[in-house]
Amino acid sequence: MKQGCFTALITPFNKAEELDKKGLGQLIDFQIQNGITGILATGTTGESPTFKWKEHDLVIALTAKQTKGNCLCIAGTGSNNTAEAIVGAGHAAQEGVDAILMVDPYYNGPSSLEIRKEYYEVVAKEHPDIDIIPYIIPGRTGAQMLPQDLAILSENCPNITSVKEATGNFDNMKLTRKYCKDEFNILSGDDALVYEMMTHPEIGACGSISVMANIVPKFMSQMVTLLNDGKADEALKIQNSLKPLLDLVVVSTQEETKYGPVNCRARNPLPLKTMMQLLGMPSGPCRKPLGRMTEKGFGHVLEALKQVQADTPEMFKPIGDFFHVNIDDRLNNTDYQKDLWYNY
Repeated sequence: MKQGCFTALITPFNKAEELDKKGLGQLIDFQIQNGITGILATGTTGESPTFKWKEHDLVIALTAKQTKGNCLCIAGTGSNNTAEAIVGAGHAAQEGVDAILMVDPYYNGPSSLEIRKEYYEVVAKEHPDIDIIPYIIPGRTGAQMLPQDLAILSENCPNITSVKEATGNFDNMKLTRKYCKDEFNILSGDDALVYEMMTHPEIGACGSISVMANIVPKFMSQMVTLLNDGKADEALKIQNSLKPLLDLVVVSTQEETKYGPVNCRARNPLPLKTMMQLLGMPSGPCRKPLGRMTEKGFGHVLEALKQVQADTPEMFKPIGDFFHVNIDDRLNNTDYQKDLWYNY
């Protein structure tokens, strides 16, 4: 998998939480027209944990067909069941995707050694002709393949040459670079860390799999390209303009209940889909058990969007042009805020 910016695409639903095929097509076209390197379908941001496999396969098939010849396509096919992951990878390969993304097995808690030997190596050897990108995110999975095993894995399996790194741990990233050597591709899985990971001399990430590229693909792509071209100062200007958005992948608030205060975390894709609904893009609600943001959390999202629009309106201009919406009206007319939040 080459360097660049890849969008972890949401899956748009209608109010009944069914797939919005038209909306999906529009979102893919929007990404292509704004110069994205590639699109990841059915990742966490795409709400893959809520999919039936038939839906999962359909979204991959639709995305692979539309991206063909326009940008790269990655399919999320990870599981906590190796047999299931083999089947999912096989279907994605048949659809002609350029790579598959496999998250570390979640909940059942295998060791790093087991993850390598009983999961990644099994799938990689079953499907040797497709690139496989391990996705390391222990905060969601409760498990982690360590850099040592990742290095052994890449030596054993020629089709594993990249990783999506979402540990948030710079020591872990440094070890990955040290053990996996210079030619191995490290892709940032954390929007807020893309700039730092790509400019850090001991990490040298070459791109990102981005959440916020759903709404600002042009500028996330430009930032990654500038960094790969060694133009860090120019990239930093984009980073600073995007910072209010990049900090919103998770929105944490303290809420009051009749029993006292509680901490509430709105996690991806909830803040993102809330923004997309507000901006007038195809999105729809998240599937249950994800619901809505709190009123306080929504306030943080709205404030960040208004700040970006006030300081750098060119960031949202592609949305206005493509989806024929007035961004200022969408952000200031309270009619568009209905049903986007609820009280604790």
